[in-house]
Amino acid sequence: MPKYILIVDHRPGAVDTPMEQWEPDDVKAHMDYYAALRRQLLDSGELVDEQALTGPEHAREVTSDGGPPVVTEGVFPESKEFLAGFQIVEVADEQRAFEIAAKVSAVPGPGGVPLRQPIGVRRVMDADDFRQLHPEL
Repeated sequence: MPKYILIVDHRPGAVDTPMEQWEPDDVKAHMDYYAALRRQLLDSGELVDEQALTGPEHAREVTSDGGPPVVTEGVFPESKEFLAGFQIVEVADEQRAFEIAAKVSAVPGPGGVPLRQPIGVRRVMDADDFRQLHPEL
């Protein structure tokens, strides 16, 4: 079955208020929703991996010409476009990945309002994809 990555960034969706400013009950409801969805996807065997990431203020960019790494900060997309986390799901088809992404998008914000946060969906390349690019991979 194909795998898809569901990409969550910092774009606010329907609510512009950063989570750090939400009421504690709203944060709890938000996280409870994610926990319930996680359990559902684990039970169905569709969740492969998930990770949340630290904020953009902790990110660094590394470049190299083959020598020692040059580590910088500050060359980033706008913070609202910065990756917040991801889930990798293994599902029957793209439509199922879209259904799961819709559930992630509907996570509640302040007052229980669904955030409608945009979720990027991309298929993860498999070994056949790489062999088409380079037969020895």
